[in-house]
Amino acid sequence: MSEANEKKDIQLFEDSPIRTAWDEEKEEWYFSIVDVVAVLTDQKTPRSASTYWAVLKKRLREEGASQLLTNCKQLKMTAADGKKRATDVANTEQLLRIIQSMPSPKAEPFKAWLA
Repeated sequence: MSEANEKKDIQLFEDSPIRTAWDEEKEEWYFSIVDVVAVLTDQKTPRSASTYWAVLKKRLREEGASQLLTNCKQLKMTAADGKKRATDVANTEQLLRIIQSMPSPKAEPFKAWLA
C-alpha cells in the first residue's frame, strides 16, 4: 500500500480513537491493532496497549497462528506524540480473528461496529 494510494483517518469507537488507513487499491480499511487492543482491554496508555499486543502476539504464535500475524502489515501512523511510527495494522477479517483471542466484554459491540 503506497502513501499516495491510502487515506488515513481516525474513527471513534465509544469515544476512543482508532487510527485507520484506507487502501484504495484493495478497497479495504486497515486498523491500528494497538488502538483496538487499548479499547477492548481498557489499557490506559499507548505503552501498556503495546505491551499487551506484544504478549498476545507471542501467545498467538505459540498457538500456531503465525500465518495470521505474518499477514498483518505495518504502516506509519501518527502516534499520540505527533510522530509517525510503524504500527501493526490489520484488515477487518484479520482484526476479527485477533479479537477472538482477547477476553473482553467490548468484543461483541466492537465486532458490530466493524460491520
